[in-house]
Amino acid sequence: METKSSNPDFLFQSVTLIGIGLIGSSIARAIKKTEYIVENLVLTDVDKLVRAKAKKLGFADSVEDNLCAAVVGADCVILCTPIGNYAEIIESISGHLKPGCIVSDVGSVKRAPITDMSPYIPENVHFVPGHPIAGTEKSGPESGFAELFDGRYWLLTPPVGTNRKAVKKMRCLFEAIGAMVEEMDPDYHDKVLALTSHLPHLIAYTIVGTADDLEDQTQADVIRFSASGFRDFTRLAGSNPIMWRDIFLNNREAVLEMLQRFSEDLTALQRAIRWGEADTLEELFTRTRKIRLGVIDAKQEVPPSANKSR
Repeated sequence: METKSSNPDFLFQSVTLIGIGLIGSSIARAIKKTEYIVENLVLTDVDKLVRAKAKKLGFADSVEDNLCAAVVGADCVILCTPIGNYAEIIESISGHLKPGCIVSDVGSVKRAPITDMSPYIPENVHFVPGHPIAGTEKSGPESGFAELFDGRYWLLTPPVGTNRKAVKKMRCLFEAIGAMVEEMDPDYHDKVLALTSHLPHLIAYTIVGTADDLEDQTQADVIRFSASGFRDFTRLAGSNPIMWRDIFLNNREAVLEMLQRFSEDLTALQRAIRWGEADTLEELFTRTRKIRLGVIDAKQEVPPSANKSR
């Protein structure tokens, strides 16, 4: 892989993104939009057609066909693939990472990937896992956009003893592309995301799956007369199936804990409806409305631009 001559003004001389889907292509676009962050941006993907699209779209300095060649000389490597591929990828590239390189990722689960990847991280390479709380139901290099991370949280979950300068550099990178960066314990991260992200997607897949099991005419009418609630569920259920398969398999304990809590609450709600407990229903809906208003106040409502085709 050819690299440009070094310019000390840049935060990183060379960054490699592995995986060019929605998140990877959005990071690439955001980096190229920001001056003096990354001098040389390299992309690679296992899919030949995806690499060809990325080359045509032109949002990186180069697109490499060979995974190991793509990371040679990189100051930072970010995995943007489904988390089920992490261990295989890091094992393959481990011997090609230069001393001082920082390895990061964008996975929605943190503890399992840290456990899987750590044995393959060389002693002279820094590991700073991360997770951008951003995305849409779309996928592929053509779906990314530079503004995806604007005002969104990017959680860093560095293992104990991680080099603080490496953590600071990753914070600077992600803040430069618009994110609000915070550090979090990996296990706590997985518990929080199980409720805020993983469980809602599981419910969405279930509800849309129920619609799919209905008899043909009823199913057609459900789709035809979809109200906003069902449309929102179909948006979640339209997300990348491989990515979500890996999320549920790698965060199973936290998801099952939250699913049990949800099941208990659902049983209580069924009882309230069955016995006409109006006060119970109103009290629940009042409490949950406050949560919704809190999400809006925290400015974490999805911006309209996130759902537009790009």
